[in-house]
Order: sequence, then C-alpha cells, then structure tokens
Amino acid sequence: MITEPFAIGNSWIHRIDPRLKIVFATLYSFIIALSDRFPTLFAGLVISISLVVMARLNIRRVSGRLAVVSGFFLLLWIVMPLTYEGPVMYRLGPLAFTRPGIILSSKITLKSISILLAFMALVATMTFATLGYALDRLHISGKLVHLFLLTYRYIFVIEQEYQRLMRAARIRNFCPGTNMHSYKTYAYIIGMLFVRASARARRVHQAMLCRGFKGRFYCLREFKSARCDWFFLILMALISTGLIYLQWIY
Repeated sequence: MITEPFAIGNSWIHRIDPRLKIVFATLYSFIIALSDRFPTLFAGLVISISLVVMARLNIRRVSGRLAVVSGFFLLLWIVMPLTYEGPVMYRLGPLAFTRPGIILSSKITLKSISILLAFMALVATMTFATLGYALDRLHISGKLVHLFLLTYRYIFVIEQEYQRLMRAARIRNFCPGTNMHSYKTYAYIIGMLFVRASARARRVHQAMLCRGFKGRFYCLREFKSARCDWFFLILMALISTGLIYLQWIY
C-alpha cells in the first residue's frame, strides 16, 4: 500500500503552494545534478537538511528512506575507487583505491542525498492527489497526470488480488522453496494476477463511465498564492542564484 507519512504536518512548508514546491524541487535537482564542485555540493547538502528541518519531518522515517538507497552508495564506494583510473590514494594489499574514483564517489553520494532530502521536504509533504492536481495546473501532459492519478487510486487493487492468490496457495499447502514446483506456482500466480487485474480494470472503467467519467479527474481545490508563498519564492530564488554563483561564477 502507498503511504504518505510526510504529507501530514503543520509546518510552513506544508502550507506552501504545491506548484511552487514542484517547480523549485525540479530546478534545485537540476542545479545539484549538474554541479561538480565540492563547495556547491556541500552547500546543497546543508540547504536540503535545512528544508527537512523546516518541514519538521520525522528523522527516523527520513533515515529509513535514506537507508533504502544506502546499498547503492555502498556498491558505488566499493566499485568506483577500484575501477576508476588515476593516481592511487590508498592500497590495501592487492587493492588500489584511486583518488579520482574516491572523488567521483563522494560527488555522486552528495548529489544523491541532497536531491533525495529536497524531494522529501518539498514533494513528499503533499499527498499524491495534490501532486497530480498540481502537475495538471502546471500544464503537464494530461495523459501523464491521468495515468499517475489512476495508478495511485487503484494500485491497491493489484495488492489485494496478490494477497488473495497467496492465501489460496497457502491454504493448498504451498511452501515456497528453490524447486521447479515453486517456480511454476509463482509463474501461475503472476499470470493470474495480470488476468484478474485486467478484468478488474475493465469493470472499474465501466463503472467510471457510468458515472460520467470523461478521461480526466477534476480538481475542486483552488491553488492560491499566499504571503508565505512569496517568501518561499524569494528564498528559493536566492538559493538557486547562490548555488549557480558558487558553481559557475565564483
């Protein structure tokens, strides 16, 4: 099931116009991703952490989400210093850790963490429905928004069908293992999952058409700019200008 633990809060970041948060999160991500100087990357990390603090996000949940990608960082730090060519910075027996590999790993790690924290503070602080409606207000492709909202509303149906099939298999004394019978059983379950999901999707679509569905979800919420939105806009403009100055001008 899709959870939205960061969407519930009373910080001033939660009250900012979702359209502004999406625009700045995208712009900020591009600036950080294109940066390659450590002063800019460390400044970006400090800014991202500050956004998380201002959003009053649960530190344990934030750490848990960062832990999900820590495996990628670990693999990166194992592979890059050993395979990237350049002057050797440290030797451990037959293993040679190159300086360019360590520097590149550091930059990628700083970029990834900064962007993840910024998206948690800005994008994850709104519900999926609000995100979809804000994308629609920003004139993103209507089909893309429709697909996003429809997936969010009905993804739980696939999860329910999967749980129902697994319960039926366990009732029939199915015990997972590393054998051909288990592989065939999982293949049958996946196949039936697609068949049932397709049939359910057809029924849901027919029910929506009976209720006047015309291919788009209409948002009843009006996005209006408030005083905090203007403050956020000025603050983000200053931050973006500062990062660009550190990277390409200073």
